[in-house]
Amino acid sequence: MNPVEIEEAVTQVAAAPFDPAEFPFQFLTAFGNKKTTLDRLRKGNTNQSDLSGGVLQRSNIHIATCAPGGVAATLTALRDSPKTTSNKAKFILATDGEDFQAEDLTSGETVACDYAHFPDHFGFFLPLAGITTVEQIRESSFDIRATGRLNKLYVTLLQDNPDWASAERRPDMNHFMARLIFCFFAEDTDIFHPSYRFTATVEKMSSGGADNTAEVIRELFRAMNTPIARRQAEGIARWADGFPYVNGELFSGSIEVPRFSKIARSYLIHIGNLDWTKINPDIFGSMIQAVADDEERGALGMHYTSVPNILKVLNPLFLDDLRGKLEEAGDNARKLLNLRNRMAKIRVFDPACGSGNFLVIAYKEIRAIEAEINRRRGEPERRTDIPLTNFRGIELRDFPAEIARLALIIAEYQCDVLYRGQKEALAEFLPLDSENWITCGNALRLDWLSICPPTGTGVKVRGDDLFETLLDQSEIDFENAGGETYICGNPPYVGDKYQTPEQKSDLKALAGKDVKAIDYIVGWFWKASEFIRGGGSFAFVSTNSICQGVQVPLIWPRIYGNDQAIRFAHKDFLWGNSAARNAQVTCVIVGVSTDAQTPKYLYDGTSSWNA
Repeated sequence: MNPVEIEEAVTQVAAAPFDPAEFPFQFLTAFGNKKTTLDRLRKGNTNQSDLSGGVLQRSNIHIATCAPGGVAATLTALRDSPKTTSNKAKFILATDGEDFQAEDLTSGETVACDYAHFPDHFGFFLPLAGITTVEQIRESSFDIRATGRLNKLYVTLLQDNPDWASAERRPDMNHFMARLIFCFFAEDTDIFHPSYRFTATVEKMSSGGADNTAEVIRELFRAMNTPIARRQAEGIARWADGFPYVNGELFSGSIEVPRFSKIARSYLIHIGNLDWTKINPDIFGSMIQAVADDEERGALGMHYTSVPNILKVLNPLFLDDLRGKLEEAGDNARKLLNLRNRMAKIRVFDPACGSGNFLVIAYKEIRAIEAEINRRRGEPERRTDIPLTNFRGIELRDFPAEIARLALIIAEYQCDVLYRGQKEALAEFLPLDSENWITCGNALRLDWLSICPPTGTGVKVRGDDLFETLLDQSEIDFENAGGETYICGNPPYVGDKYQTPEQKSDLKALAGKDVKAIDYIVGWFWKASEFIRGGGSFAFVSTNSICQGVQVPLIWPRIYGNDQAIRFAHKDFLWGNSAARNAQVTCVIVGVSTDAQTPKYLYDGTSSWNA
């Protein structure tokens, strides 16, 4: 079972009438235990509990139900039980149907809540299902819950609207889902006025019939795409007129809505009634991406890139330097101002951005440093100088590209609320800027310089022929003059034997000839190396094969020939990515720079060495 399925099963257990005798078995079923396993426990063949009403699964959990008011004493009894120790139970759990308490005997962490709310803590128990990437999942319980509900809605809508399931219409469905996500977030964060709730309006104005629900949603989308001054002329319904003008390309274009069955309508209302203030844009994007990907849907709730792993790239690439400069500045107002001005011109570019994980984390980390600068300068409510357009990406698929932009918009709003207050954040949030800084396309075929133009006035770049023509300083169209650009990300790994003809053609176009025995990710290394020839740094997560054996002489002479060197690297580790099929990929992180004089470091997760 994946985390989404577990969360749904646990929620069903909590919603059902409490049965003291059946609860332990219902709980274990929710975490994937098979019927044969539970039958043996029921018969007592494998139940090692020494407590009345107890069920002990060896090397797993000791559960006991009790009379009302006895939960604390029962948990103590479970902890003190010799059977708990001898059978190496990892968890103990006690409940009376009103209170719920549990403890992780390995870490000492505990859960104490009302029985009805224990599904909120399902991530605490995921080791029971053999899922070990628990910390990140536990921190993203809402995202997993929302992903599961959205998946049900998505699949139901495709079943009810088979034409929308075609390759030609799937982008329309994905764009529709992105609009819904924004509306759910906006109504819970007061971006929409409290008197005008999206979900409540759909529920009130639709009868539950298939056509009516779609018509109501369509009219709401039409209102959000129409400036206030034009609404009367456009004939916007009075009940939709209170919704703000959003646009920013999110509601522009076609506002066609798929047909809603009664089941789909109920799913939408249930999703809208979740607490969307808890969304984590740094991981939610990857989760919702899995909803729209038929191949990845089976790994729902595990499709995320862990924040600690992303920081293994971003920290040595540039964040550690910014934090070091902040420490050096202390309370010196001039130095703090210089650092803030520098950060306002830093551009982060992910040419394989997916749903934006790296960009969102980079944005949030830079905003945190900026907030500390503002605090030290006595300007805590100052409007940010960090533009979203400085966080640029390329993504091959349309839906992740759209979700990446939406995730950054949500991250910006959340940072504004955190550092400046909700009133100031709301005052400046709408309408959204229509500029789009996430490009959908094949990164190995696109001109990166046109997508993320150079920022430093001391660089020279190549012209139309990326590998031959060098432009003079006067010919360069600079953006963000004096700034820095850092390239980062987790490009796709595809070994030579598994590459499609199109992927082999991409590499051939870069190399000028057929290339064999190299991973597809090498294309990103080569493109990034050319991009920074005038100065800069890049760092990618990669399979360790690019630094071993036959690939080394095929890849690295080209990069070293550009007068670049590896500035930092992270030793082999298992990449904490989601989908089960990727769980065992052994990765390295390699950071390359044009500055040969800077110290070089090797990291292993806990230590670093000057290389």
